[in-house]
Amino acid sequence: MSVINSGTIGLGGRSVHRLGFGAMRITGDGIWGPPRDHDEAIRVLRRAVELGVDFIDTADSYGPYVSEDLIREALHDGTGYGDVVIATKGGLTRSGPNVWPPLGRPEYLRQCILMSLRRLGVDTLDLWQLHRIDPKTPRDEQFGEIKSFVDEGLARQIGLSEVGVDEIRAALDFGIPVASVQNRYNLGDRRAEDVLDFCEARGIAFIPWAPVNAGTLARPGGPLDKVAAAHGGASTAQLALAWLLRRSPVMVPIPGTSSVAHLEDNLGAADVRLTDEEFALLAGAA
Repeated sequence: MSVINSGTIGLGGRSVHRLGFGAMRITGDGIWGPPRDHDEAIRVLRRAVELGVDFIDTADSYGPYVSEDLIREALHDGTGYGDVVIATKGGLTRSGPNVWPPLGRPEYLRQCILMSLRRLGVDTLDLWQLHRIDPKTPRDEQFGEIKSFVDEGLARQIGLSEVGVDEIRAALDFGIPVASVQNRYNLGDRRAEDVLDFCEARGIAFIPWAPVNAGTLARPGGPLDKVAAAHGGASTAQLALAWLLRRSPVMVPIPGTSSVAHLEDNLGAADVRLTDEEFALLAGAA
């Protein structure tokens, strides 16, 4: 399997395949601390690139810092990451497992990007994303600082996460060249449909997080199971990802895992071609 058949999109200043890798799960339980198996985490990252993945998404809050450190250890060639686009995020703080309060004060956002640059070992980030808009900090203060990251050459492109259409419009009106939006979206949770449509109309990459969470559709005997039978026993994760890839040309799923075997199964989604009827069946069931 490889990601070659997933199609491509412009992101981070380059053309990347539309099936990437999310590097959240290579950390410890609760996305806190180091992974249980450090060597397997390194193998996962390197195997992803071997299979053609050229877009990896992480965040300074994953660990915190652990995911970025592992990416550098596994993939940095001494000068950078070659043809692989590394995207990271900032704007959350961590005080323990599964705790993620946002903090959008400009000085903190600047600290986030400067430390990510240092940990990843680069002078410019391909894509830096605001992990959440902080409701306690004036939005324009956050947008002003983020815009300066591009103006100063700290980041090539900027993305937003968990935002609505009005917030994307506000960022664009502020002069931020929004290149990507990362919202929760999958077969079982399509509340961000309007955001996806907005991104597609404007050529903004849409990065769905939790992309393989299909809910009850993945139950034995459910819609995904039935479609799998027509695809040589393809896994429900592969079908869920294949549906996303077909849903929109700006869709960039980033399934994550801490296992090489699971990684290889996920990336097999690039070779699954749903018929019109199968695509409609799954869309209707959801």
